[in-house]
Amino acid sequence: MSVRLAVFDLDGTLIDGFDAVQEALAHAMSRLGKDPPSLEETRAMVGRGLARLVEQAAGSESVAEGVRLFRDYYPRVAVAKSHLLPGARETLEKVARQGVAMSLASNKPPDFSRLILEAKGIAGFFRRIVGPDARFPPKPDPAMLTDLMRDAGSGPADTVCVGDMEVDVQFARAGGCRVAVVASGARSREFLESAGPDRLFASLAELPAWLSALGRPGV
Repeated sequence: MSVRLAVFDLDGTLIDGFDAVQEALAHAMSRLGKDPPSLEETRAMVGRGLARLVEQAAGSESVAEGVRLFRDYYPRVAVAKSHLLPGARETLEKVARQGVAMSLASNKPPDFSRLILEAKGIAGFFRRIVGPDARFPPKPDPAMLTDLMRDAGSGPADTVCVGDMEVDVQFARAGGCRVAVVASGARSREFLESAGPDRLFASLAELPAWLSALGRPGV
């Protein structure tokens, strides 16, 4: 069966936004009277949602205020300090030409994802942009994926997920889907191999060929 829907992650998959996250987290930590984590420490903590990030950095007692401080500051740096990864736009263009619908599911709050995608000129590729909110828990819970498949008229057999972390693999498996990960984010190639994706890319540019191959019998 050919692929009908590709569900992309954002940070580490399409953009490098770690500097923006680090600056907003450092702002929140400073206001909380705590030392901020380093950039590398922040990279290691991202991926499970904003509340989890603040909890890891500041402690469970500071989550509510830390999230508020982060959310207040992040829009100031989100666009300027987030950059499309090499080949991201070209890959989306090729996938669109293949007739594959695309949606985005990130553990970043959806208003922030939309802000960045619109500023970088690629929001139009996605039929839906979702993230943790009142309707959806964060990945790896499959609720976002299930809703996106329903919206696109696809199912697990003709949907693939594309990400850069083990949580993306867990998310896809929870929804019964195939998954490819690219070693362009916060995890090493060796670590990603151990997570058990269907494919591990060195570059997102390899995605269109894989999607095309999935439409051939026996693949």
